[in-house]
Amino acid sequence: MDLVLDLLQGAGIAAAVGIRPLLPVLLVGALASANVGVNFDGTSFAFLESPAFLFGAVVLVAVIDVLRRRLGDDALERGPGFAGVALVALVLGALFAAGSMADHGHPALAGALAGVLCALLGLLSSRALFGRVRARLDPAAAGALPVYREAVALAAAGLSVLFPPLAVLVIAALVFLMAGNRRRSGEKYAGLRILR
Repeated sequence: MDLVLDLLQGAGIAAAVGIRPLLPVLLVGALASANVGVNFDGTSFAFLESPAFLFGAVVLVAVIDVLRRRLGDDALERGPGFAGVALVALVLGALFAAGSMADHGHPALAGALAGVLCALLGLLSSRALFGRVRARLDPAAAGALPVYREAVALAAAGLSVLFPPLAVLVIAALVFLMAGNRRRSGEKYAGLRILR
């Protein structure tokens, strides 16, 4: 049972990191340093709760926020900006999921694999959802979307750490969003075929 709970915890954290990297990292690192729900001490992932790592995450959050303000949200949703954010999310998702598994002596590799998959799921499904919403809003309202995305990611990370079974709901919601995204893209192309 501990194995399942640790895997769910790691998967939920990774999915949250995929939704919006870095602020969930700060939350989980802070909870781990206080030994609330997760503890990386005594594992090879102890650095995830170190002050230096958390300070580095704060600096990275600030850099990404400055880039987002200067270049716009679209720059971080496409091209090299998206590739950079995706790489950070996948690596951090793998590390935190592996650390969650290692916390109770389970194989870290299984956590890392689940972490990459769940971070990718969170990244792609949230990118599509917030992209669609941004396209429908005026620029002033669209400017608030990053705040909502951060809030969703923080809630998903906190729930996954404190109540690991709730990570199932986080992952199920992301799968539902992904399925909806695929269905909408299929409908779009079906409509184009009708016009021929």
